[in-house]
Amino acid sequence: MPSMDFFIRPATARTSADWIRFQNADISVRIARRITRTVVRGGEGDDLHDEGAESAVYTVRGLMAMDLYKQVIEMFRGGQPYIHDPFEERDVKVVFGSLEYDGTSEEFTFELYEDKD
Repeated sequence: MPSMDFFIRPATARTSADWIRFQNADISVRIARRITRTVVRGGEGDDLHDEGAESAVYTVRGLMAMDLYKQVIEMFRGGQPYIHDPFEERDVKVVFGSLEYDGTSEEFTFELYEDKD
């Protein structure tokens, strides 16, 4: 799978220069619909109801130097950043679900959840 560039910026960013670029990142997205199931006792099975809501979870892996880690951890602790979704070519407001960083190898993994307004 080819790597791609990943972009993230703080919620307070004002210009395009505020985007942080991670080169050669591995990015995956998982999108799920919210479905509820009603079990009908004495009837003919159950009913599925599509609630129409979607949620996307982005997983990003790559390498990050310590100076970038310090910028990212500020975003992790300080609000909801934006990412550029490379698949749909749009900016997405997200929250960090988790952040893993190995200071020796400089490998990182982000798990980001889309915040649908």
